[in-house]
Amino acid sequence: MFTSSTFSFSEPSSSFVSKQFDYEFQAWIARQCSRLYNKETLDTTPLKPMAKKASYHHGDLRQALLEAALVILKTQDIQSLSLRGVARQAGVSHTAPYRHFADKAALLAAVAEEGFIEFGQYLKAAVTEAKAEPIAALQGTGEAYVRYALEHPTHFRLMFSHFPDTPMPDSSLPSTAKGTFQILVDIIASGQATGAFKAGDPEELALGRWALVHGLAMLILDGMITYPKPTATVTGDCPPIPKTLIQGIIANSLGGLMTESAP
Repeated sequence: MFTSSTFSFSEPSSSFVSKQFDYEFQAWIARQCSRLYNKETLDTTPLKPMAKKASYHHGDLRQALLEAALVILKTQDIQSLSLRGVARQAGVSHTAPYRHFADKAALLAAVAEEGFIEFGQYLKAAVTEAKAEPIAALQGTGEAYVRYALEHPTHFRLMFSHFPDTPMPDSSLPSTAKGTFQILVDIIASGQATGAFKAGDPEELALGRWALVHGLAMLILDGMITYPKPTATVTGDCPPIPKTLIQGIIANSLGGLMTESAP
């Protein structure tokens, strides 16, 4: 008769702690004892290691979280947004966002930076279309500015409403945002070099143009500028606005910037 002292079985290693392995290990012990009791040859077949739990996988977790945040921000304000809510919207565990973002501020900064990158592409495309001619480029970037705001209102509002309260050394948001403003500064400087724009600090002059088109975009987004049944429109998640109206406002603003010799 076999007693518990007849054989000594070592504890399974700490890497095999799942219930599935405990069950398989106990079953193996039972088979060995049964073979010994019946004087059969011991089964020396090694235990198959338990398959590792599938590692967390999401095609692009970071991008999924950014998109989830945008979905939430379409119906909720920034204060209501939480990492747990973003995780729920993205269909991942509530701890998953921390794989990429230290906190809510880091997530919002990443969403805003994504917006500035795309915004910059709108402005650069306008400069290219204007063939780098300063006056046409400034007009085109103004229209592109408003168009981006109307086509991406959630991104646009976040970009210009949220910046981290405390500096984040690892964030490239400030430099990315400044890069979009630099596009306007370069246009002004180029126009000054050709005599199209009046002399002055290019950054100050660019800031004036920036403020005007930004104010125009916000007025349209907030429904403060409306126009009945336009034919040619720039539209987004807001009432449709005639392109000619936007073009006219921006064109009129250039008057104070151009020199008398400008075409």
